[in-house]
Amino acid sequence: MAPLTPRLVVPIDVKKKPWEQKVHLHNRWHPDIPPVADVTEGELFRVEMVDWTGGRVKDDDSADDIKFLDLTITHYLSGPFRVVDAEGVPASPGDLLAVEICNLGPLPGDEWGYTGIFERENGGGFLTDHFPSARKAIWYFEGIYAYSPQIPGVRFPGLTHPGIVGTAPSVELLNIWNERERKLTETGHESLKLCEVLHQRPLANLPTSENCLLGKIEEGTAEWQKIANEAARTIPGRENGGNCDIKNLSRGSKVYLPVFVEGANLSTGDMHFSQGDGEVSFCGAIEMSGFLELKCEIIRGGMKEYLTPVGPTALHVNPIFEIGPVEPRFSEWLVFEGISVDESGKQHFLDASVAYKRAVLNAIEYLSRFGYSKEQVYLLLSCCPCEGRISGIVDAPNAVATLAIPTAIFDQDIRPKRLGHGPKLKRTPDVLRCT
Repeated sequence: MAPLTPRLVVPIDVKKKPWEQKVHLHNRWHPDIPPVADVTEGELFRVEMVDWTGGRVKDDDSADDIKFLDLTITHYLSGPFRVVDAEGVPASPGDLLAVEICNLGPLPGDEWGYTGIFERENGGGFLTDHFPSARKAIWYFEGIYAYSPQIPGVRFPGLTHPGIVGTAPSVELLNIWNERERKLTETGHESLKLCEVLHQRPLANLPTSENCLLGKIEEGTAEWQKIANEAARTIPGRENGGNCDIKNLSRGSKVYLPVFVEGANLSTGDMHFSQGDGEVSFCGAIEMSGFLELKCEIIRGGMKEYLTPVGPTALHVNPIFEIGPVEPRFSEWLVFEGISVDESGKQHFLDASVAYKRAVLNAIEYLSRFGYSKEQVYLLLSCCPCEGRISGIVDAPNAVATLAIPTAIFDQDIRPKRLGHGPKLKRTPDVLRCT
């Protein structure tokens, strides 16, 4: 007998708001957000999810929705799921939860996505000092391929993946997060030299009750108020996995997540049709609604067995990821190098962030010679399947980073040529601006 189809544990109606969904969603990390469903070890189950904004960004001709987006909503997640074994015994703190991505994709009937540049005063991005104004590109899907009317002459297969997969933190781990991020916001501007080069602000997003969605917990109650004031934002990746934005976590991948609370309380969201390494524009993948079909395995005692803490407590661990066998194949790449010397000519010591910024800027300047605006290239490098690498991290004083772009995604040859056979210039529509 053929196996049963995946059990749908979170259905999504894209016409409804996140708080109107049949199964409750959430947008914070906290151990007391109750699970919405139990899933059994070895069971194939289906999770649907809204795009990370819950439908606030529209398929229209303006970037106003990007400019004025309230980032306290970030991110709407499906879950949490309490994971139990065949005998009904839940995963326990200290276990390792293996989550296999068996299938994924956009929601049927909602096959489109968007890539954006946040306003400098509202989120910014990796290059916000160069691109301070909100912009947007809309992408449409043709099976595995994506194209954008705002960035013509480009078409590529997507490496679809969830930006966020994570388990709930314990109370102790949540307190560690909030304390260290609070210290960063209080002292980072004065103590971190990198702030002179990377201008994305704030340095960390601290707990806030504004637009807080806590699943089954009713807003306005004393319980809701307490948790809302403590719950961690979902913006950065942390020890629990979370918003790691690893583009290769596609079909067939496995994520080995540490378990910090009973049942693990697994959550996921922030679906991407495609993303470049670094997601440099911040709203930078092809963001979309979507679904995952997952299987879980509980590895009892796996944290101690396989994860070595790097930090002051046993909670200072990080997940392990196993890349799946299904990826687009490209044979030719154009690679741009960057070193840890910033735009002012100042030397930095083995700073990979400065080096990667230089690599991205070099790629933008180069590709803008082929008829594209720099905003178009910035958005493209954020969402196309380009590969970022730290190529050198020991040869003082320069770190070396590279950005490799598959040449096959363009409808023209972008390689350097002898004089007289240079770039094929053509007029193109530009990305969407604010009204």
